[in-house]
Amino acid sequence: MTPALLAILVASALCAASGQILLKLGASGREQALDFVNAPVLAGLALYAVGVALWLVALSKLPLHVVYPFTLLTLVLVGILAALMLGERPNATALIGWALIAAGVGVVWLGSRA
Repeated sequence: MTPALLAILVASALCAASGQILLKLGASGREQALDFVNAPVLAGLALYAVGVALWLVALSKLPLHVVYPFTLLTLVLVGILAALMLGERPNATALIGWALIAAGVGVVWLGSRA
């Protein structure tokens, strides 16, 4: 895997994670269907679209078994962004899980370089 493809995969995960934060911001406190049509929700969906476009580029260049584990990176990034931007406080178990996921994605990346 080239550094450019790694950057594309990380950017895709970051777009998806940022999109989730925006969706959370846009959905919080809303009850009526039309209330969900707001700037944060639309921006979150737009970031998802960018993430999907980047994902498709990666899929066109790399095997699925290499690309797919990077979806788990999104979970880690969502947790980090939720802590930084929403004030959420993950417990130690969540932090350990995120570290294991990051390590697993790193192992897949290392294996793809061989």
